[in-house]
Amino acid sequence: MFLRFTQEQQQRIIEDIQRFFYNQRDEDISEFEAERVFDFVKESIAPYIYNVAIADAKYAVDRQYATIEEELEALERPIVRK
Repeated sequence: MFLRFTQEQQQRIIEDIQRFFYNQRDEDISEFEAERVFDFVKESIAPYIYNVAIADAKYAVDRQYATIEEELEALERPIVRK
């Protein structure tokens, strides 16, 4: 999978994970522990989310294509035979 995060993004995610554990579980976890949670999410959960996002994008593109196709069909001129 092509997950690429900047160093800043990764640091914010790590901090968000630490904040989540503190707020939801009243548990302070180290940066190392938060990185392990992040690695788990990237390797085990993110592919599912990624695939749903791709399916959503495909659906949006398909709808746009259908709209364009309808608009192009509306531009067609009838052929008159004499």
